Amino acid sequence: MSVRLPKKILVTGGAGFLGSHLCRRLLAEGAEVTCLDNLFTGSKRNIGALTANPAFTFVLHDVTQPYRGQFDEIYNLACPASPIHYQKNPVETVKTSVLGMINMLDLARDTGARLLHTSTSEIYGDPLVHPQVESYWGNVNTIGIRSCYDEGKRVAETLAADYRRAYGVDVRLVRIFNTYGPNMHPQDGRVISNFAMQALANAPITIYGDGSQTRSFQYCDDLIEAMVRLMAKPKAELDAFCERHGLGTPVVNTGNPGEYTIRELAEKTLALLPDSTSRIVYAPLPGDDPKRRKPDITLAKELLGWEPQVPLDEGLAKTIDYFRTTFSK
Repeated sequence: MSVRLPKKILVTGGAGFLGSHLCRRLLAEGAEVTCLDNLFTGSKRNIGALTANPAFTFVLHDVTQPYRGQFDEIYNLACPASPIHYQKNPVETVKTSVLGMINMLDLARDTGARLLHTSTSEIYGDPLVHPQVESYWGNVNTIGIRSCYDEGKRVAETLAADYRRAYGVDVRLVRIFNTYGPNMHPQDGRVISNFAMQALANAPITIYGDGSQTRSFQYCDDLIEAMVRLMAKPKAELDAFCERHGLGTPVVNTGNPGEYTIRELAEKTLALLPDSTSRIVYAPLPGDDPKRRKPDITLAKELLGWEPQVPLDEGLAKTIDYFRTTFSK
């Protein structure tokens, strides 16, 4: 009788916000997980509870350098994802997106591993199409302060498509819209962590612009579910999906189509912290900040049978509780 061996899975950026949740999910499903991270934005705190599991291995490594090993699946999450972090060293951000993607694609090609790459809604830039669909090519400034991330992620998608066409690499992409939840970095500059930490500290809640710009907020557990479902899809099914929709490579939006203004989010945050003495203040809008952001998830529903399950009020309460218990004095 044959014995089914556990999957060997590599997660780059595995000590980060989303990577740590993914590692936990994969371990729970019986996989052997290697977590690769240079700890630029990731933290050993995020994976502390996983290190006692003999199926989990942490490797301190930068994806801009090649990495070798035999894996069945590769999840490529390595890249700072918040403006405050990816703008801190923009050249390294581009290198992580481009060289890191090349190294992971080479590893997948050489070993026959299946690869899932985490792209971003930022590839749409400041969109002229609303809501954003996968066939939309975007409206991106190539020389702006956000370009290191936006363009780096766009090139990574190009590489994925070309490795699929040229070498037959089994690759699939998720374009992630704003995602939040426990294990977020408290100073990552993203709006939910900003508002939560400011309210917990009784500091002013800073809204950039007039607060009318919109975002769609997806709880981390919903995203991880979509990623695992997409990785599980057979290549032949994804090939047919691409043919049906005229896509150069399998790609789906993953986000919550519920659309909220930034002002509404600030008000929800304060409502969940009634003892906070914070008040809303306004500051100038940063350059290239998108005015509207909302995913069309029709393709994710069709391909994965997936849509978000966690409403914003519930997920926001869990996230604020994480910040309160982990960082608030």
